[in-house]
Amino acid sequence: MAEIIQRDGTWTFDGVALRLVPGRDKGVSLLRKTLGEVTLPLGALAGIAFEQGKKSGRLRLRLRDGADPLLQATAGRLADASDPYQLTVEPDRYGVAEYLVDEVRNALLLEQVPATACDRYLLSGPSVPLQVSAGDATVSFDGEQVRLEWNWKTEEAKAAAGTRTIALGDVAAVEWQPAIGLENGYLRFTVRNAPTKAPPKYDPNSVELWGFKKDPLMALVAAAVQARLPHPARPAPTAHPAPVHKTLSPAVPAAAPVPAPPAPAEDDHDALLRRLRELGELHRGGILTDEEFTAAKQAVLRRM
Repeated sequence: MAEIIQRDGTWTFDGVALRLVPGRDKGVSLLRKTLGEVTLPLGALAGIAFEQGKKSGRLRLRLRDGADPLLQATAGRLADASDPYQLTVEPDRYGVAEYLVDEVRNALLLEQVPATACDRYLLSGPSVPLQVSAGDATVSFDGEQVRLEWNWKTEEAKAAAGTRTIALGDVAAVEWQPAIGLENGYLRFTVRNAPTKAPPKYDPNSVELWGFKKDPLMALVAAAVQARLPHPARPAPTAHPAPVHKTLSPAVPAAAPVPAPPAPAEDDHDALLRRLRELGELHRGGILTDEEFTAAKQAVLRRM
């Protein structure tokens, strides 16, 4: 096991997962403290690096594209201080940081974890229910619906419509943009069959953000909703044409039976064993439910 303990947080690697716990120091960002502990399965990692500096160093994790709903929702717009996958390292712990990097890299190599994009989330995202007050609204999300309650700073015409409730099934997309310079940020929900091009200040499906301390917490709301939307890499369902029933004449031969799928080759056996280990890690990390884990494990065992 490799572990590094800093004022900024603690990272612990046990060979199958990396546990990230934010520090309690006053310099730790509000987003990281609110998000809390994060457990990263090895399969979600694409790489790790350590950068030395004169006053302090920095550990950085690179996740596989599509593995984390938080990174999907924020699209690289999180500030370094709010990024849960970075850790500030004091100079007297540079050796420990380098050891942690070596251990994680060796595990990625031994387990042959691909650096390719994921077609499903490997992290569950922020826990719900979740409520954040920032900008011109308080947003609540319980896993099934989003509720937007306006405050005294909300534009009058927008507030006149009253509290807004959006069912998760009606959300087509969610987008978070921080305030940058003189440009305000926003949290926007794209609602099916109700598109709008209005600026966030007037859009009843958006929260306008002005760059205050709690603004980054709206990114957690975006991530919690994103985690429950279809994964962007998942192929869209195709419409199947209605079956055409035809009467075959006796002269037409019956269709040949479909051959059974070949048994897995010997060199596939190790891959199936690795798949079983990965499923166990995801189950222990809470990514897979008991039912999902059992079904997936049985599917792998049948192939063996």
